[in-house]
Amino acid sequence: MAGKFEIYKDKAGEFRFRLKAGNGQNVLASEGYSKKASCANGIESVKKNSADPERFEMNTTPSGKFRFNLTSTNGQVVGTSQNYDSESGCRNGMKAVTNAANGSTVDDQT
Repeated sequence: MAGKFEIYKDKAGEFRFRLKAGNGQNVLASEGYSKKASCANGIESVKKNSADPERFEMNTTPSGKFRFNLTSTNGQVVGTSQNYDSESGCRNGMKAVTNAANGSTVDDQT
């Protein structure tokens, strides 16, 4: 099920995006960008790279939770997940990003 990207400005005035799954749950968040065009490029990178399972990197937090980063072909992080209690939940989150990014729309809230 396709999701949507939301572009918004954070409290520091930077542009960010979040990817929401078809059920409305946030599944990926970006870093802050000083320019909206850079934020839009980040969205295109997620659409492209989320189709490749090799672009996902799962890691464990100091508190024992699981999370993942989506990276571009040059290794730069383009999005980070929420924390998950289990490895299987984290892997399901990766699949949710792939499904949500495919055919997604962009909602510019700035």
